[in-house]
Amino acid sequence: MRDIPHWPDPISHLKRQQPDEVALYFSPAQLQATAQRFLQGFDGLVTYAVKANPGEEVLANLVAAGVKAFDVASPEEMRAVRRVNPTAILHYNNPVRSPKEVALAAELEVASYSVDCERELDKIAAVAPGVEISVRLALPIKGAVYDFGEKFGVGPERAAALLSRVVELGFVPAVTFHPGTQCANPEAWGQYISVVAKVAAQAGVKLARLNVGGGFAAHRVGDAPDLEAIFDHVSAEVDRCFGADAPMLVCEPGRAMVAEAFTLATRVKAIRDGGAVFINDGIYGGLSEGRDMMMVDRIRVVRPDGALRKGSREGRVVYGPTCDSIDRLPDPVLLPEDIAEEDYILFDGMGAYSKAIGTSFNGYGLSEPVTVVNLQRH
Repeated sequence: MRDIPHWPDPISHLKRQQPDEVALYFSPAQLQATAQRFLQGFDGLVTYAVKANPGEEVLANLVAAGVKAFDVASPEEMRAVRRVNPTAILHYNNPVRSPKEVALAAELEVASYSVDCERELDKIAAVAPGVEISVRLALPIKGAVYDFGEKFGVGPERAAALLSRVVELGFVPAVTFHPGTQCANPEAWGQYISVVAKVAAQAGVKLARLNVGGGFAAHRVGDAPDLEAIFDHVSAEVDRCFGADAPMLVCEPGRAMVAEAFTLATRVKAIRDGGAVFINDGIYGGLSEGRDMMMVDRIRVVRPDGALRKGSREGRVVYGPTCDSIDRLPDPVLLPEDIAEEDYILFDGMGAYSKAIGTSFNGYGLSEPVTVVNLQRH
């Protein structure tokens, strides 16, 4: 891992090094600034969802910024966090685990677990009695790109029953929810908080903590999401719904924490008759989210000499480098009309789920990030 930024910005590196492979640029300063935004704006414990980007450089810089807690979904994520901070607080909020995974979590002193059925409670009770248990609530609330409630969580009635069982078994009672990925509407959090208060009242349980989940939107298209509006709404709704019995709060941003700290640079391999563009990365690599999520619209195209292409934008078909014909970005990708072979296409806001879920299919894929001072040229 590089501790000292070496390049001033991505374009300086591209101009000097002329890489023919896809490049991922990382700004520690940007990541730490985003971490501070959460730490200062959210009224509770901020845990980073490691799944979004488990890179050592990411975890180490979050620790340096003051993040002390991490949402881990697997033993390997636990070990990754422990390598950079042996005393970090671990929250295990993947609600489906094997007995061996639970045993390892107990050995690594995981502080909090989420559950959505009694069987998971039994697994934890056998090896980690008395820890914090968050019952995962799921509601049919709109506002996200896709809904996490289809896979995990239970409705209010079952949540109340589980919460009662949590107390009976001697665990510290909590509730968690996830409004869905890429959610920018504060009302989604407010609706959940209102139902959580009713669930706790039905169960006759005073919650120790409320985990308002992840789902915070990153800046992909249009204007940047207003994270502070979500923070303020969460605090106001907790006060309104719980009053003097308000639980401590925790959140678990992943995408919104890390996305802005990385820029992905691809190179134009070929331009076909008709205007189709072939680049050296695609849906099997760092642009894999293009299949299911909206593509980022902050795209810059620069010539090999570092000059910015300023031609009028037109929709293009863009293919990735593999021999699979479905390796194609969602249409249209707006690119300058004067784009040429060997130009570089830079996609900003690409720190989340790029390296984490990209593959090396056909021998293509992302290498280790290049550290830069700034992601934009100044």
